[in-house]
Amino acid sequence: MKLIDATEGQEYVIQDIETDDEELDAFLFSLGCYSGETITVVSHIKSGCVVSIKDARYTIDNQLADAIVI
Repeated sequence: MKLIDATEGQEYVIQDIETDDEELDAFLFSLGCYSGETITVVSHIKSGCVVSIKDARYTIDNQLADAIVI
């Protein structure tokens, strides 16, 4: 399942990051978003979603949310 389809408030474990863009991979890694890490969707918004990773909140767009497999 992709992060974009996740239920709000439920904690998930990231299984994989599906992207061919090394810059995007590096950006997600810098946020703490990598395989084995837990992630929670705080809320869905029109342009993406608000997520919680390691006690920090980030707004990510739909493209990033679609690249994260949970």
